[in-house]
Amino acid sequence: MKHLLLLALAAGEVVAAQPLRVGIAGLVHGHAAGFFRNNLARSDVEFVGVSEPDAAVRNQYAQRYRLDPAKLFPAHAEMLDRARPEAVMIFSSTFDHKEIVELCAARRIPVMMEKPLAVSLEHARVIEAAAKGGGIPVMVNYETTWYPVNAPIERMVREGKLGVIRRIVTHYGHQGPKEIGVGPEFFGWLTDPVKNGAGALFDFGCYGANFATWLFGNERPLSVSAMTHTNKPEIYARVDDEATITIQYRKAQVIVQPSWNWPFNRKDMEVYGDKGLLITSDPRQYRFRTAGMRMEEAATAAPLPAPQDDVIRYLTAVVRKQLQPAPSALSSLENNMIVTAILEAARESARTGRTVNLEPRKGEAH
Repeated sequence: MKHLLLLALAAGEVVAAQPLRVGIAGLVHGHAAGFFRNNLARSDVEFVGVSEPDAAVRNQYAQRYRLDPAKLFPAHAEMLDRARPEAVMIFSSTFDHKEIVELCAARRIPVMMEKPLAVSLEHARVIEAAAKGGGIPVMVNYETTWYPVNAPIERMVREGKLGVIRRIVTHYGHQGPKEIGVGPEFFGWLTDPVKNGAGALFDFGCYGANFATWLFGNERPLSVSAMTHTNKPEIYARVDDEATITIQYRKAQVIVQPSWNWPFNRKDMEVYGDKGLLITSDPRQYRFRTAGMRMEEAATAAPLPAPQDDVIRYLTAVVRKQLQPAPSALSSLENNMIVTAILEAARESARTGRTVNLEPRKGEAH
């Protein structure tokens, strides 16, 4: 077993801890490759089991990352029962999130999955019920959760430097799954409207909905309208590759622009209040202008403090009850239930050409 390590907590406390024992459920999500590449050599995590029903994909990962054959399983339940992980990270299709969460909840194993939470509110509510029944945290991993630029945005909004937020415009996406060369197992379900929920609409629309839900403290929007299109039907015959979502709140409007047609990778946004603006260009760089300033000023966000800066440190802190995430946290189940409601409404709006009004759930702000 790996040696003991020192784990730094957000409050500055340092305690001795064993590496977090993590199981990986599913490998068809292409983010799994980057996750292994970035984390296999770490001393604060031990990958105790990997499950993937597709033998070809399982063998491909085993060879590429030299995974121990004894830790590979064709069935998720078998991996959970034999490897006995402390936590599970899911890299399956979005459609399969529900089944895997149910398996983990029955065994009281915390879960973190790749975004988005679910393909529908029906699936999301099953996940929510399973999490409650099993008493486990269920989290959603977005790349943007760990962006340092989130801190100055939150601080300037909290301090009132931007005033009342009136408008947010977000840009997320890339040239397209085929254009950037994703593997066939990833391409296969991304372009399946059942397994993905939609195309670019769900793949990248979730980021903007997640950000707005976080910034507005889980306020539920009044309405959602969306327009989708397939600009490249020769590649994406079954799903949209272009979308625009308009999310209307009581005092603000959010425009989410998910696309598989950008000329390069994008995850940036514009936040406008009645006293100022803040525009990001990458995970750390941004520019802002507030009341009294004649011109915009550029700035670089400081690194986030541990464990907010890293998925493994964050997961460890939550699993070992050293951190209790806020309901509006970017990765929280509560936040992502609202994200799913927004995405489902956007899909329905795009289908019908009508604005969809959202009714508040019990305990949610409207």
